[in-house]
Amino acid sequence: MTEHIHYIYQTMKLKELLENLKYQAVGDVDTADVTDICIDSRRAVRGAMFVAIRGTVTDGHLYIGKAVEGGATSVVCQELPAETRQGVTYIVVEDTEAVVGILATRLFGDPSSKLRLVGVTGTNGKTTTATVLYEMFRYMGHKAGLISTVCNYVDGEAIPTDHTTPDPVTLNRLLARMVEAGCEYAFMEVSSHSVVQHRIAGLHFAGGIFTNLTRDHLDYHKTFDNYLKAKQRFFDGLSHDAFALTNDDDRNGRVMVQNTKAHVYTYSRQGDADFRAVVMESHFEGMMLMIDGQEVAVRFVGSFNVSNLLAVYGAAVLLGADRHAALVALSVMRPVSGRFETMLSPRGYTAIVDYAHTPDALVNVLETIHDVLDGRGEVITVVGAGGNRDHGKRPMMAHEAVRLSDRLVLTSDNPRFEEPQAIIDDMMTGLTEDEKKRTVAITDRREAIAYACREAKRGDVVLVAGKGHENYQEVKGVKHHFDDKEVLTDIFKTEN
Repeated sequence: MTEHIHYIYQTMKLKELLENLKYQAVGDVDTADVTDICIDSRRAVRGAMFVAIRGTVTDGHLYIGKAVEGGATSVVCQELPAETRQGVTYIVVEDTEAVVGILATRLFGDPSSKLRLVGVTGTNGKTTTATVLYEMFRYMGHKAGLISTVCNYVDGEAIPTDHTTPDPVTLNRLLARMVEAGCEYAFMEVSSHSVVQHRIAGLHFAGGIFTNLTRDHLDYHKTFDNYLKAKQRFFDGLSHDAFALTNDDDRNGRVMVQNTKAHVYTYSRQGDADFRAVVMESHFEGMMLMIDGQEVAVRFVGSFNVSNLLAVYGAAVLLGADRHAALVALSVMRPVSGRFETMLSPRGYTAIVDYAHTPDALVNVLETIHDVLDGRGEVITVVGAGGNRDHGKRPMMAHEAVRLSDRLVLTSDNPRFEEPQAIIDDMMTGLTEDEKKRTVAITDRREAIAYACREAKRGDVVLVAGKGHENYQEVKGVKHHFDDKEVLTDIFKTEN
């Protein structure tokens, strides 16, 4: 889409933009105009509103002066700067993070109200569920948008992403582009961070989907209860005209929707629910499922993916899709990049690349591998843990990995600002002396993958877990190109 098209924002009167918000003003509110909005001072243009947010890394109040130099004519802050500039209006509010989403929604013309926006939240399965919904609705002839961990899309146009859920300004800008492109639907991952940080404030959701809840992001939320409540707040915010589709197989599935005003629906692999599925056959190339009394062959593997596909199917039906058309679309969908992607080695073993980076996700993937192998081969798992994140899950991940593998290779993931060996040492504390005998530690991830492949025999499976779609390793603040699939492809070339 070309940049000269004015889908990005509309000029608004500052007073109109601030309507019904509590604030104190220094400067002209009545006649001032706002042409754009930003939370990054480097993006300030003439007539823009700069919102100073106190983030986890830096405080936007320190950059008010730079934003004004860049052309900002209004500033939203929690406290006035020491020096105010003539011709600039300063708006003081109690919490800038809480209002920026509302301001962005208004300036961009409330784009989410012009789309049928569905949010997907949970620990695992968000990317697969949101992406397959996006692909399915496009397959069924609709224009749709996607906001996800892997990539954002405005209909067919790919837009790189940095966060699972973007900041409110980027988010509303994306949604406005979708409206301009004629999209009818938008599907987005809703992270727990985005709920707590008000990134989705002001958005109107046609529906919300809950996938599951297991330990993750405790470095940020501190307790599991805080993490649960962050997810729950998303459903608490849904309106009477929305749907809330929850996983009845997860013990927190009903908790998520206990306070929602939305219409509640359930999906399950195990019990009675509004949407049910049974696995008829399973192999590494896909599964045969029974959904709604109809057999459908899918290219996905694993019970966790049965849940993901049920969520997709249920949401499609709740959005008005024909049930048969939705099942036909499911049968042609492909797995998301880095989610249980299988690669067959010339030597006859199978390599699987998966994003699993929590203990529960590892268990799901490894149990699926064993279900398909049915004792006919061994499993060698290559896995690490991210640096500067939840230390408590490291020994748990190692324990689950070795419990469900014949051999374990511990290696580096994204060490960030930690030493890779220190992370591996943390993981090792989760292993017994007997388990350590089936474990090797190879810090270099490329060499770790190569070692696992050399050890594998015909019929075995090498699981390379933790990074999935990521094509980089983050070391000391620098992202270096690294792609697990590329490494495996290179290894396979030497086996021919």
